[in-house]
Amino acid sequence: MPGSPGVYRMLDAKGEALYVGKARNLKKRVTSYTQLVRLPERLRRMVALTVAMEIVTTHTEVEALLLEANLIKRLKPRYNILLRDDKSFPWLMLTGDHPYPQLAKHRGAQARKGDYFGPFASAWAVNQSVQTLQRVFLLRTCADTVFANRTRPCLLYQIKRCSAPCTGLIGGADYAVLAEQAKAFLAGKSGALQKELAGAMQAASDRLDFEQAAAIRDRIKGLTVMQGSDVINPASLAEADIIAVHQEAGQACVQVFFIRGGRNNGNRSFYPANTSGDEPGT
Repeated sequence: MPGSPGVYRMLDAKGEALYVGKARNLKKRVTSYTQLVRLPERLRRMVALTVAMEIVTTHTEVEALLLEANLIKRLKPRYNILLRDDKSFPWLMLTGDHPYPQLAKHRGAQARKGDYFGPFASAWAVNQSVQTLQRVFLLRTCADTVFANRTRPCLLYQIKRCSAPCTGLIGGADYAVLAEQAKAFLAGKSGALQKELAGAMQAASDRLDFEQAAAIRDRIKGLTVMQGSDVINPASLAEADIIAVHQEAGQACVQVFFIRGGRNNGNRSFYPANTSGDEPGT
């Protein structure tokens, strides 16, 4: 078991996932399950039902966090108690019932009109995403009541994390463009968005609006940082099934990874029978 960050799955006799978890150090985390006397009864039952374990290593703990959320959402393991009530997981919400959409963390029923992205595995992951998206897309995070009563820009405008629509420093049409760009990024279309921003920066430079060009340049830098920190998948990989085969001692394992919308939705293992005389290519 490696000592690197990653995600582990505990499987029952039917090969179904009992539990999905992430760890900064897989070896230490998995070893803790062998100390049965320290585990509560619920976890002891889970360990007793576990007959196999699968792991996926990642570069960082943040990547493990994102992959864990995708796997829990897809597999719905019985011992991941929180997913029995999907409302317990935090989501990223971009409201759709206001002329200037608000970017916010959301829990509970998705009754408000808008776009929801997630679920995320923790509130920390959502908060980090909100802070990063603020730098790139300059969307407001204040509540509607605060927005309606502002008379001058807040500190977020001063530190370049908001475009201050509350005081009219950006028009509705321009703000709508920012909101659509944020949706495109969260939908996995970051490559097209970066090209769009590069074109806008060049256009601003051509008309000698260097202040606007510099602002767009800073947004491109922020977008590049966001893309560079997410190395689970290559940036150009949007939709793919990645297949890997390993054969040893007359047995074979086939791993299939599912990439959808630029996101890693996890993997599935297959153990084909009667493969002792076959080559991986067959």
